[in-house]
Amino acid sequence: MFLFSTRRFPLLVIATAMLATPLLSQTSHNDRDAGTSLKDYKRDKSSKNVPEKKELTDQERKDRLRSFKREVSKTYQTWLDQDVRYIISREEEQAFKLLSNDEERDSFIEQFWLRRSPTPDTEANEFREEHYRRIQYANEHFAAGIPGWKTDRGHIYIVWGAPDEIESHPSGGSYQRDSSEGGGNTSTFPFERWRYRYLENIGNDVTIEFVDSCMCGDYHIALNPNEKDALLHTPGGGPTLSEEMGRGNRTNRIMGIDPGGSVKQFDALERYAKLTAPPSIKFKDLEEKVNTRIRYNLVPFDLRTDFVKLTSDTVLVPVTIQIKTRDMSFIQKQGIQQASVNIFGRISTLTGRVATTFEDTVTVNEPNDLFEKALLTSHLYWKAVSLRPGMYKIEVAIKDVNGDRVGTLARSLRVPEFEDEKLASSSLILADVMERLPAKSIGAGSFVIGDVKVRPRLDSADGKPASFKRSQRLNIWLQIYNLQQEQKTKKTQARISYDIINIQTNKSVFHAAESSDAYGKNSEQITLAKSMSLANMEPGFYSLKITVNDEVSKQTITPSARFQVE
Repeated sequence: MFLFSTRRFPLLVIATAMLATPLLSQTSHNDRDAGTSLKDYKRDKSSKNVPEKKELTDQERKDRLRSFKREVSKTYQTWLDQDVRYIISREEEQAFKLLSNDEERDSFIEQFWLRRSPTPDTEANEFREEHYRRIQYANEHFAAGIPGWKTDRGHIYIVWGAPDEIESHPSGGSYQRDSSEGGGNTSTFPFERWRYRYLENIGNDVTIEFVDSCMCGDYHIALNPNEKDALLHTPGGGPTLSEEMGRGNRTNRIMGIDPGGSVKQFDALERYAKLTAPPSIKFKDLEEKVNTRIRYNLVPFDLRTDFVKLTSDTVLVPVTIQIKTRDMSFIQKQGIQQASVNIFGRISTLTGRVATTFEDTVTVNEPNDLFEKALLTSHLYWKAVSLRPGMYKIEVAIKDVNGDRVGTLARSLRVPEFEDEKLASSSLILADVMERLPAKSIGAGSFVIGDVKVRPRLDSADGKPASFKRSQRLNIWLQIYNLQQEQKTKKTQARISYDIINIQTNKSVFHAAESSDAYGKNSEQITLAKSMSLANMEPGFYSLKITVNDEVSKQTITPSARFQVE
């Protein structure tokens, strides 16, 4: 029943990879691991009505602020002083301290996270999860006699996430200054430069320099590029080129005055204030989007994201958008029905840093005599981007040009991390088109993954699974990663089975199995590309499960997908 299977092939990077943080959810319960006191904290809510409260007088406000630490339990103090220390605004902090009882504080905390959630209409709060993960990461990587979250590197990491690039000089030593620093050789303390492509309210290509001047692992943010110069206060040590020629002044360097005489300290302080300020509350645009849903006649569409491993830290993320033809507005021109839809998409980190955007126009032209039939079809838009593992938010807006209608969607996007030695797989794609491409077309065009064109069928927004007609073929595409080799033979040994179950009757309608030998005995990564007829399947809902059992590592994965036969 299966027609063909593809061998292992290298994938081409289709878009620039954008850095995000690897996912990790783990907390502890002490000062070394701040940000844990209320992550899973739950309190029974009182059902009694709360009487309306009078506005506090100025004296009452002062008294309550003074008594906050004395009267409030350690749980809430820890939440304020450690968990959200870097992200809570001054106004929010003061409002929290003025609350009179634990019920109000619980409600405040709930609303605090809800305001920052990228998907406030769901139970999951990806922003909160990512925030606590960053605290945990900071504690594990930046501790230096104090908890990692208290260090400057921990502060920046918690607020802004992982940098796009790190230049590390963990031992310091000999250093050739660039021209902006005056040139010349010197010796430095250990230092790091973190580069971000974009930071909101700060700008593009932001570089933050951290210096370990105490040689104790506690890197602080340098306001002056000369802070890393270990010979700065040594007479005659490590002069700049202008100082060697008698035109420079070492005192000016110490004070942060550049060779032109301008004082940059205030600029550096201003940037420092922006870097360490609580970030603005994200996702305010969701309220506008909700209002848009009410005011406009939406253009409904379906969205699918898949994940394919490119490298150990880069994932290909194909984004597929499906628009039904009947939901487009057509105008007739010279016997042709024409419709046009503008698409804009943005993928950003949970702190609002834009990873990538895409925009395009989908145009549909249908002859009048085929128009009625065309209304039963759908049109797909496909865009592949490269991302680092981590949590993102994807937003898509679609405008029906002729009908002046708008459709919007915002959802979280968790890009998986494909860990070494751990058996894993790409997304399981059920496709209505799957075909091998000639060499000149590899890696180019829509729906192309490597040397195969794979056009997926999408689940509908109402929850119905991807639909196939009995006259169509069911095409199955899946990549398997990290099959282990037996030490003596250097060969992989895995069993792969395919099972299709009728969901309504819970009966098996298809089973097949094969060995990884069919894909090369030493292939740690293999690609499954199968095609089968649906002619003998009764209309209904089905579940496909692929079981991969690595007999060497004793690991098993079972990717699955549902589909409908009409």
